[in-house]
Amino acid sequence: MLTRLSQLHPDLPAALLAAIMLSIAWPTTGESHDVPASLWPVLGVMQVLPIVMLRRWPFYAWAASAAGAVVWWVLFDPLPVAPMPWPVTHFLILLLTILVAAMLAAPVEVGLVTLGSVVLFLVAMPDELKPWAIGAVLTVAFGLLIRWLVLSRRQLAEQSEATEVERARRAVVEERSRIARELHDGVAHHMSMVVVQAQSAPYRLDDVSPQAREEFAGIESAARQALNEVRGVLGVLRQENNAGETAPQPGIAQMPALLEGTRAAGVDVSWRLDIRPEECPTGTALVLHRILQESLANASRHAPGAPVEVTLARSGSHAELAVRNGPPTRAEDVITADRGGGNGISGMRARAEAVGGTFYAAPSQDGGFVVHASVPLEGRPQLTGLG
Repeated sequence: MLTRLSQLHPDLPAALLAAIMLSIAWPTTGESHDVPASLWPVLGVMQVLPIVMLRRWPFYAWAASAAGAVVWWVLFDPLPVAPMPWPVTHFLILLLTILVAAMLAAPVEVGLVTLGSVVLFLVAMPDELKPWAIGAVLTVAFGLLIRWLVLSRRQLAEQSEATEVERARRAVVEERSRIARELHDGVAHHMSMVVVQAQSAPYRLDDVSPQAREEFAGIESAARQALNEVRGVLGVLRQENNAGETAPQPGIAQMPALLEGTRAAGVDVSWRLDIRPEECPTGTALVLHRILQESLANASRHAPGAPVEVTLARSGSHAELAVRNGPPTRAEDVITADRGGGNGISGMRARAEAVGGTFYAAPSQDGGFVVHASVPLEGRPQLTGLG
């Protein structure tokens, strides 16, 4: 029940306990001390007020209860049936404040609580009850024991959480290492073979025409660039702190070379780039480059022979990238979704949204396809993890 009350409001359990103690202290005040009835409610509130203060100000709650005990001792005479100079309810609340102060107060304040309680009990208590000074010390010791147990469990929980985090981090590192090995053993090896074969083909084959030599040179250049990017990804995966060699990252400055390489590969591409590299943050430029790269690859796979138009322009504080291609003119060369994978559009959308932009891709009315990305040019972070 107390747990449910504390979930509603942390002070509710203390308020409930104070109300219960007030209902006992108020009517029983005249049973132990010679006090006018008009003062019973005032003295009852004085007794239970420290309970309300305990959670936030444990030391001051004890000080208020101890001061109240002094008031009872100095101003009001106990009746012959009273065993001590203050009501039993006040004594119980005083012990509660000693216990909670030992659990929650600062070490210096705990020392003051112990010393003050011992002095109060030795001075104010009758001789037969003076051993309660030892009881005050034992109460403080019990509170300190509870405090130590709680702190130990908290430290154990923190250590367990740190262990889980470390275990999860190690699992991530191991998975990254496994992916890096797969990339190195598979993709990087085959890309290296493509580079070597494209580079040596003009010398190994007879009667290679100049146009074929240019094609082999283009294949070698594209494969070498892809191999360099794979090696960059390997560097990132092998670094636990993501501090792999990721710079320089491609951006707007590399777009003309990308477009020229696409044109050399046989794609009828035209473009207009109206944003200078220095106008675009590094992270945003990388996103634009990757979206253009994927769009050109999709156009060459799914619309072979179709013209492709690329525009990059500034609109207010945003960069607008549009890639449009017509319908395929060589239907027999179209790569279907089953052969192509089908994750390009979702990947481009994720890149655009990562820098606070928007992405749109859909078929056009003439049977072609349109890709449009709008990303902010101002106030964006210099992202380096989107390569």
